[in-house]
Amino acid sequence: MLNLGTDEIIKYPFLAEAKAYLKDKGFTLEQFVNDPDHKFIIDIAYDRIKYAANGEIYPSIYKNNINKSSLLPREIFSFIIAVVLLKMSHANILIKKFALSEARRAEKYLEKDLEAKIDIHSDNIREQLEYKVNQQELAIKIIKELFSVDIHKNHDDHFIITVPDYLRHAIHFHELEWKLVNRYVHHGFVFLTPHETVRLLRRKIDQYISSRIHSVEVTSIKHSLQNYINNIIVMAQKFVVPASTSTEYPPCIKHALDVLKNGKNLSHSGRFLLATFLLGHNKSITEIVSLFKNAPDYNERTTLYQINHLAGLSGSRTKYNCPSCQKIKIHNLCFATSECNNITNPFQFKSNNEPR
Repeated sequence: MLNLGTDEIIKYPFLAEAKAYLKDKGFTLEQFVNDPDHKFIIDIAYDRIKYAANGEIYPSIYKNNINKSSLLPREIFSFIIAVVLLKMSHANILIKKFALSEARRAEKYLEKDLEAKIDIHSDNIREQLEYKVNQQELAIKIIKELFSVDIHKNHDDHFIITVPDYLRHAIHFHELEWKLVNRYVHHGFVFLTPHETVRLLRRKIDQYISSRIHSVEVTSIKHSLQNYINNIIVMAQKFVVPASTSTEYPPCIKHALDVLKNGKNLSHSGRFLLATFLLGHNKSITEIVSLFKNAPDYNERTTLYQINHLAGLSGSRTKYNCPSCQKIKIHNLCFATSECNNITNPFQFKSNNEPR
């Protein structure tokens, strides 16, 4: 186990050290669930889930001037109770959204720890430098022990990772900036900024938190939490995506719809492809926005703005067209079958059920 201080346990409540700390101090989950004086922590846990459902990141009270001895159990138990509520609700879509939201929250802290900026005009430069080194070393240690990824600090504030490790994680990114050919590589290492380092690992953090939720065991506390569970079940029902029965959609579009239907993240390029294709087929803004509800990072206002922008209803007022098959292939979004019949744009697709 890692040797974490109070600050780190508050920032990364999904680590085993957080649960162990509270156990060592004599706290129990039943104590928080059954004691009326601790009901506010259950409310915080529920709010934490609501933030995730709205595609937002839980705003930690860690920033506020609160005594850390009281803050620690409040922060950790709100996370643990949220996990218990989700597990008992069997709301898989909200579990995915919660895991992604907490991963993005941890990502911000990890990035800050890796960057650890110092004030060059300060009188205590030496103390700041020591703090910076300590924070960076701890963040690197967390990454290594949790995700089995070796990250090394470079002398110019970059972080380096071996090419095989980079490729293993970058395979999930379809944007051109993540292609190895577009990265700076030297002596078998890929150079990354603090932001790129943690962004590369978001999927691993997401998966780790998801596994923690699915593995948690709950026993005799369900009755005390039933109202919260019922509300979470109702909350999850908002994200039911209507099934598409159209036979006109090409394989790339069907794949994008399947990704969203299964509550997985669709890449930026995949979202652009799906939205422009459906806009070109005269689907309404409301219909298209509803298809994205199942995405773990779904935010209604952001999605509505982006679809309106693609439709030419905001911003530059330019309507965007569906990308060509060639561009779709570049972004690894092509799943061509014999039905595609050498088309050059998804709009040309005709299924076997349609006259050609």
